[in-house]
Order: sequence, then C-alpha cells, then structure tokens
Amino acid sequence: MESEIIVGLDIGTTKIVAMVGRRNEHGKIEILGYGKTTSIGVKRGVVSNIERTIQSIRTAVEEAENNSGVDIRYVTVGIAGQHIKSIQHHGVIMRNNNDDEITQADIDNLINDMFKLVMQPGEEIIHALPQEYIIDNEKGIKDPIGICGGRLEANFHIITGQIAAAKNIYKCVGRANLETAGLILEPLASADAVLSKEEKEAGVALVDIGGGTTDIAIFQEGIIRHTAVIALGGDIITEDIKEGCTIIKDQAEMLKIRFGSALASESKENEIVSIPGLRGRDPKEISLKNLANIIQARMEDIVEHIYYEIKNSGYEKKLIAGIVITGGGAKLRHVTQLIEYLTGMNTRIGYPNEHLGKAPDEVTSPMYATSVGLVIKGLEGVESRKSKDKTQEKPAEKTRKGGIFDAIFAKTKNFFEDDAERNS
Repeated sequence: MESEIIVGLDIGTTKIVAMVGRRNEHGKIEILGYGKTTSIGVKRGVVSNIERTIQSIRTAVEEAENNSGVDIRYVTVGIAGQHIKSIQHHGVIMRNNNDDEITQADIDNLINDMFKLVMQPGEEIIHALPQEYIIDNEKGIKDPIGICGGRLEANFHIITGQIAAAKNIYKCVGRANLETAGLILEPLASADAVLSKEEKEAGVALVDIGGGTTDIAIFQEGIIRHTAVIALGGDIITEDIKEGCTIIKDQAEMLKIRFGSALASESKENEIVSIPGLRGRDPKEISLKNLANIIQARMEDIVEHIYYEIKNSGYEKKLIAGIVITGGGAKLRHVTQLIEYLTGMNTRIGYPNEHLGKAPDEVTSPMYATSVGLVIKGLEGVESRKSKDKTQEKPAEKTRKGGIFDAIFAKTKNFFEDDAERNS
C-alpha cells in the first residue's frame, strides 16, 4: 500500500528544490516530481533576503506541482548554516512502577525534557537525538521499549540553532502560502538519502559539500555521534576562480563544472580553454593546470576543516566505512582522491539512490541528496505518528506530538506565531 505524499523543501545557497515523493508498496521512495530554481536570497545556508527567498520558493513549488500533479500545502524543510551547533547531554526520568514495561510515551517524556534545557540567548534546540539508553544502570541499550525498569536514562546528541534563522525559514514558507510540517537539520537528511544501514553501523562520516556550507554528520554503531557545519562550500571555489582568472562569476562557475579538477597533477600543462571576452574585448585563454591549482588550494582548505571535525569528534579511528561525500561539490573531478590523500581515509561519492524506487534519472545526482533526504525524514515523521496513534491506549495521549523531530516544530512555530502577532 502506498503512503502519504510528502514534499521536501531544500532552501540552499545556490538552489531551492521542492521534491515530491511517497513510499511505494515495496518500501522504496518514489519521486513523483520536483521543481528547482536559483536561490537568490540565501547566503551560507541562512535566509538573507526574505522577499527574494519567498519568490524562489514559490517558483520551485509551482514547478514541482506541475511536474507531479500534486497540490502542495505542507513541506518538510531543511535548516543549515554556520549558526548550527551540537552538544552532548545526559537525561534521566524516574518511572512510577518498576514492573511496567517502558513505552514510547516514556521515551517521549525523556526526549521532551531535553527541550527544557536552557540555551544561550537567541538559540533554540532543533533536535534532541538519543544515542543510547541506560535502564537501572544497565548501559548500551539501543531500544528500551518493552523492558521493565524504574530509572530510564539516555545520552543525547543535541543540535541547536539560532531562533532568528528558524523564524525566517517559517516566515518565508508561510508567506509562500505553505505550512512547515517539519524542520530537519540538512546533514541528517542527506545521511538518510545516501548512507546504508551497514555504513552507519560500521562508522562513517557523511560530508555534504553545498554551495554555501559543508555539512558533516558522523555515525558509529548506527548512532549519530557528531554534527558540524563549516561555512565554506562550492561558491567560495567559484569566487577564487573568478579572482584568479579575472573573469565574471558565471564564467567561473561554468569553468569549475565543465573543466575543474581538485588535483592539479591530473591536468596537463598545455591544456587551454578560451573564454569569450566582454563586449569589444578579446577572448581570454585560461590554463586548465592553473584552474586546477586554484581549485585544489581551496579544496585543501575545506578538507582541512572537514578532517578537523572528524578528529574533534573522537571517532577518527572508528570510522570503518570512511568518508562519504555528497552535495553539488561531490561532482568535482578527483575530489575523492584529494580527500583520501589528505585524510588517509577511504572515500566514496554518495548518490541518493540508496532508498529510491521510481525516480527521474537526474534526481540520483549528489546535488539532490538533501532534497531526497527531506522526503525520507518527512515520511518517517508521519509513519512514527501513525504507529504511536495505534499503540497508545490512553485517549489523552493521542494529542501528543510524536518522536524525536516533532517537539521543536510546535515550540518554534509557537514562538514565531506569537512574535508575528506582536508585530502585526
């Protein structure tokens, strides 16, 4: 039986994508259609111009509606940017009856307690992700449901972001005549799209190289261990090419995509490409060796930041599956070889076809990993709520918001709506 239709909205620095999908009868994700437009109101993953972002969202959503035949009302939205931070925290609740089995409601109570933590001024918790549970001092429990015990504890990976950044996303989505069904950290979405269960168990670093930021999510034993956002991406490489070759930005982007390489040693000295000159000026000849030197210098800088985060996580030696790179930056030639050379870690490109069934061919490109992942996360949220509604026996519990990703939705939306009322 096919599932509900979910729309993922990736508000990126270089592009905005609306992806429409559902789960088919075989459990795979079927993409019904998508819309893509240039992002002109976002810098380094954060909304910088409300009106331009609203217009880009509307354009992408209209195209997705035309391609899929679906009337889009609700969207699962990604959030990224340098303001994203992560911390580790320990939570505990005491249960009334030691002999009763632990239920999903107990886990929800423990998770919801995390959202009461006091953050820095202007910051809000986006996700509280349980890593492992402890029941009556028994450690290392991954799934506590059905186990008896009085003291339920968990180690949490808590992801925070600026309230203003979240509010601006809600504002843009709302003014585009849409409703936000969920707010998801983008590297978590990308990870779901390109990583296998085995890789998450073995230990893997997911690196999503976008236009404005590079997002990192580290998994080990199937558990999220570390997340980070680096404020460097493909756009800064384009800027370096523009300045180094003294050409305009569009030409620099085209050069990077068509002729760029992350390894200068792979380019021959005598390879030249001719770029049309501006009006009344002669064409400009550019050495592909020089182009690759510019790209490699900046990519080495980005990889150094990536490797620092991997070492900082404490899991460098435990990542058996190495590094998986995705995002638009993963399409740069020889990028895996450069990362392997600089880190000594096995590296592969992550394509978002791990869980895909029927989908347009272009959707399997690494640049759509976040968009596909947002559809997957949206489906997980809906399925989680449905399963809870079936299993919870108390009528009062039916109104409870579901699971790991839901508490922040109501909380941040209320904050935003209250603020909007004050300003209206």
